[in-house]
Amino acid sequence: MAQDYDSPRNKDEDEESLQALGKSAQNSSSDIDDDENAIAEDYELPGADLSNEDSSVTVIPMQGDEFVCSQCFLVKHRSQLAYMDEDGQPVCEECAS
Repeated sequence: MAQDYDSPRNKDEDEESLQALGKSAQNSSSDIDDDENAIAEDYELPGADLSNEDSSVTVIPMQGDEFVCSQCFLVKHRSQLAYMDEDGQPVCEECAS
């Protein structure tokens, strides 16, 4: 059906449709908020207080066939050594590329 876009609009219908849209948007946003709150309850923030928690981690010292990359400061196996820089510091293959 053709519509005349130049004809005057009825403001009452426009206001009613805007109000209906606003109400439906509020209802759907409250549903989303409920879902987000349920997810957030199970999520622990990274800055949480863990002073009461016990953690047991075994620290293994650097082995003779490992080095610390002077670029990324990660411990790598000697098979990943790309070159030694001008100061004699090792650089891994990942940082060399």
